[in-house]
Amino acid sequence: MVNRRDLQHAVVTGFQRRVGNPILRRLPIQTLLETTGRVSGQPRITPIGGRREGGSFWLVSEFGTRSQYVRNIQSDNRVRVRIRGHWYTGTAHLVPEDDPVARLRSLPKANSTAVRAFGTDLLSVRIDFD
Repeated sequence: MVNRRDLQHAVVTGFQRRVGNPILRRLPIQTLLETTGRVSGQPRITPIGGRREGGSFWLVSEFGTRSQYVRNIQSDNRVRVRIRGHWYTGTAHLVPEDDPVARLRSLPKANSTAVRAFGTDLLSVRIDFD
């Protein structure tokens, strides 16, 4: 029997993978995260929401270590982030000691609302730019 969290994860990630992400990746204003695929070694682009704070960028993963981009970060934490059409290189850090619900209050409202509504295992991520 599938539990509610597993079902929610499967439905949301399936929609994101097949519908949401392909559309969002094409929008010039969308913030994007580029990781290196842990198996393929190829660049993987994921639309994200978050906010730059000085020399860092903060975001909250909806599904924590179940998110593919988080698993890629665990394998290789060198990433790139596209903000307003410009790419920045940095080092990603998973920050489990950070309060992700409080963090979402400081991030853009639309994305934060969706992450809170659909997320099951929230995890804060900080990217320090070079």
